Amino acid sequence: MKTVLRFGFSHAVLLAAAVGAGSLSAQTAPQTLSGTSLLDALRQGGYVLVMRHATSPRQVPDKQTANADNVNLERQLDEAGRAGAVAMGNALRDLKIPIGSVWTSPTYRALETVRLAKLPSPSPVAELGDGGASMQPVAAAPGAWLQKRVTEFPKGSNALLVTHMPNLTAAFPALATTVADGETLVFGPDRKGGATLVARIKIDDWPRMK
Repeated sequence: MKTVLRFGFSHAVLLAAAVGAGSLSAQTAPQTLSGTSLLDALRQGGYVLVMRHATSPRQVPDKQTANADNVNLERQLDEAGRAGAVAMGNALRDLKIPIGSVWTSPTYRALETVRLAKLPSPSPVAELGDGGASMQPVAAAPGAWLQKRVTEFPKGSNALLVTHMPNLTAAFPALATTVADGETLVFGPDRKGGATLVARIKIDDWPRMK
């Protein structure tokens, strides 16, 4: 299992890796997108964006510090996470990047990320959740589900999935250990029936792509 790393785009750390049939391997000719090419590609649609939810403290809040709608006292975003989610959503709209289907973990912190970004019609999906075991390893099924989903490319828009580090690690073990809070992995078709990771975008970099 290999990956090919490429650096040099100030607004996103780029790499290419094929994803197909549950595997992740290097390509002979890495496909990377950056700058105007990345922006133009996203505007045309046809990509799957897999995002780790925005920054959230590891500890759960108490009744005094929980958001009013966080009735189950789950982990929630911190100030940086809230600001990052809002800025990302604004940037997607300002940049005219079409977002079609939105799937999200049913956890509060993931739903909060989607809500603050004002992403359209989010659908909670159990396979993107943490199974009630925050930051703990997950079973193989969510990883396999995510591997398959990144090969299903929409037409004319981009699909966006919001999930957690354990699911990313299960699906893409060679990549996910370095995925930051709020970071997005951008997958495109590899012309072999699978997917290739064409870009990585930190949450703070979306507004800088203007």
